[in-house]
Amino acid sequence: MSNILYGMPTLIEFDNLEQDAELCRNLGLNFIELNMNMPEFQIENIDLQKVGKMQKEYGIFFTFHLPEDLDIASFNPRIKKAYSDIIKETIYAAEALESPVINMHMNPGIHFKMPDSKVYLFEKYSAEYYKNLEKFIELVEADIKGDKLKISIENTGLYNLGYITEAVSFLLKSDKFSLTYDIGHDYSNGNLDRNFIYNNKDRLKHMHIHDGLGKRNHLPLFTGEIDINEKLQLAEETKSTCVIEVKRSKDLIYSVKELRNDKKSK
Repeated sequence: MSNILYGMPTLIEFDNLEQDAELCRNLGLNFIELNMNMPEFQIENIDLQKVGKMQKEYGIFFTFHLPEDLDIASFNPRIKKAYSDIIKETIYAAEALESPVINMHMNPGIHFKMPDSKVYLFEKYSAEYYKNLEKFIELVEADIKGDKLKISIENTGLYNLGYITEAVSFLLKSDKFSLTYDIGHDYSNGNLDRNFIYNNKDRLKHMHIHDGLGKRNHLPLFTGEIDINEKLQLAEETKSTCVIEVKRSKDLIYSVKELRNDKKSK
């Protein structure tokens, strides 16, 4: 499967991380992305000593996916502090496990729906928004001690919003940040994110790969309309780690098998 490091998501069908680790090893994958939306992967519930032992036992590593509702620029200082604490503690955990990636989404914030348009509050109150982004950068730069770990910003079909791409570009001025390219999100949203990703591919570090058909994504590889091989070429070019982001073990097994078969046929 080439020189790409492939991983898998934590699967909701499993009852514990050990089951994920066993499947990861059995499939010859390199890592597992811990989904912090799940209760067992809230930062206070992650036993670093146990996870560290698991890494050695199974010969794998872990990346982190921050909660999707995380809002690093919330105008409410108490909410923002709670999210900042989660980020600080996740950075500590990731560095303890020598993880290379903490994946995050950009939150578009609240919008007011007008009769003929939407007014996004982060865009309307841009000065306050950028103050919060600056504080986020300061937090990350103070807490990430080495050069290996990156906060990697995932596209979610928002890069048609100018204030979002400007904010991501602002964060990328810091070398502690990188990009995640979710190819399924991009496909299902009409390739709204593609140009921004490709124009900034020198900052690409991580990818979520899954197939798509119409508005559906997270399909097994090579079962939809996405040119998977084109995306894998991009991963090789940028040395990006790739999560095979399907949601069921049978789809993961199928995807790995097809990846291997595709490489053998070339």
